[in-house]
Amino acid sequence: MEKLSLKEKIGYALGDGAANIAWRGVSTFLFIFYTDVFGLNPAAVGLLLLIARFSDGVSDVAMGIIGDRTTTKYGKFRPWILWTAIPLGVILSLLFMSPNLSPTGKIIYAYTTYIIFTLVYTANNIPYGALMAVMTGDDKERTSLGSYRMVGAFSGGMLVQGALLFLVAHFGNIDPTINVTKLDSKKYEVSVSTPQDVANVNIKTKNGIAMFKWADATQNDSIPTQGKSFSMEAQKEYSFIVSGEENINAKSITIIDQKRGYSNSIYLLSVFLSLALFITFYTTKERVIPPKSQETNLGKDLKDLVRNRPWIIMLVIGLVFQIYNSIKQGIVVIYFSHYLHDQLLAGSYMVALMVASIGGAMITSPLGKRFGKRNLFIYAFIFSGLVNALFVFCGPENTGSIFAIGVVSEFGAAIFPTLFFAMLGDAADYSEFKNGRRATGLIYSAGSFSTKLGGGVAGAIIGFVLAAYNYNGQDAVAIQGAVPGIIMLMSWIPTIVALIGAGLMMLYPLDQTKMNEITIELNNRRAKELAQQKQ
Repeated sequence: MEKLSLKEKIGYALGDGAANIAWRGVSTFLFIFYTDVFGLNPAAVGLLLLIARFSDGVSDVAMGIIGDRTTTKYGKFRPWILWTAIPLGVILSLLFMSPNLSPTGKIIYAYTTYIIFTLVYTANNIPYGALMAVMTGDDKERTSLGSYRMVGAFSGGMLVQGALLFLVAHFGNIDPTINVTKLDSKKYEVSVSTPQDVANVNIKTKNGIAMFKWADATQNDSIPTQGKSFSMEAQKEYSFIVSGEENINAKSITIIDQKRGYSNSIYLLSVFLSLALFITFYTTKERVIPPKSQETNLGKDLKDLVRNRPWIIMLVIGLVFQIYNSIKQGIVVIYFSHYLHDQLLAGSYMVALMVASIGGAMITSPLGKRFGKRNLFIYAFIFSGLVNALFVFCGPENTGSIFAIGVVSEFGAAIFPTLFFAMLGDAADYSEFKNGRRATGLIYSAGSFSTKLGGGVAGAIIGFVLAAYNYNGQDAVAIQGAVPGIIMLMSWIPTIVALIGAGLMMLYPLDQTKMNEITIELNNRRAKELAQQKQ
């Protein structure tokens, strides 16, 4: 029942901040990186995400079993945070590289790096999640720790989502030759060239207001948009008719090498990731251990798991809420790039959402005490889902409404992961209460698998919906044709998922009264066992 110090709570929170540099970076930017920069088909990307997440299930469970059987002077779970700190940063960097390969070679590279990423992330995040359940035996203190964890998680997400696009713009600057000819007060001809080949660039004005149209009538892309993505050959001139903005000159134009921009930006963020994981390792401590009489028996662990009704329900809930959150996160950059025609504004939007998420995480503990974790989960599903549906009424000009809806919806959505990981600890307590055995790593591994699978299912949904609308991130005509699908993915598709989650959560059996009974009984057992050891 030892209370945790503020230093230890913050140190633990930094671990999820690091994990979310990787997790949010991948869930938010990898899809658009694969389609718009690396040049993969959206359906192929969706299938990749789904297949990799299914294979991830085996590694999740295996890692939980390994964690439960790891014995070091640092504990069972903390060492894995140390051992994976550098590998996770390295594989994240490789994930956002764009080697010059054939279409088949690109698919092979994407599958290889993404699957390795999921394996390393599993080796880090399963022990990290399980560590929460063994730092304290107090379920209320664990809820508080969960709030700190989610503040760390959302802060890491805010770092990557808020900074990455601006870092891409900084590191991707190619210093081209730009000539601007004024045609009338709000119409210009802009010609650009570069001394070297650049496989994928994005051109727009710094203010992001002007509309770009190819000056060459033979170009297939004749639709004006707030910027263009294309490839440049060395010394070849590319010309656009630019309209809708006054006083444009060469300094008003930005041209970004997205491949180099993404790679260098991720390198920098990966350094912060590894450093934060080192801090987590050195500031935390394991206190709750399995009963001394418990024998290592995988068969009994698995049997206890499948008979653990709270855990089974949380497994399904983890899948559902992650589908909901991952669709919302995975479509944001595409929505802002191709519906609002302002990609950098997506960075500000995601920072606003992360601030709302921190607020939601901080309020979860007192709300959980007021309503109980089960009821709060249900209320959050309904509230966040219904608010999210309002996106369907927003046009590209309704920026204020889009920000307001996103912030309010995200405030409710932040409650899901905060409660989920605390409630997995409750499921571990329930197993020990009922069966006299504890397999914390296994319980967290299977729970983690459900959230990862949810991300894979969400990626597949995004990919298949966009493919159904013939989306091609390097073809402006195809992009405009896919706008209805983009709006669906931003609005009512996540809402349906949230309402399903609310219905399923009503089946969860552990209310606060039951958890109080379990906590008291387990602490009595541990006190008796400790007294017997001292005799």
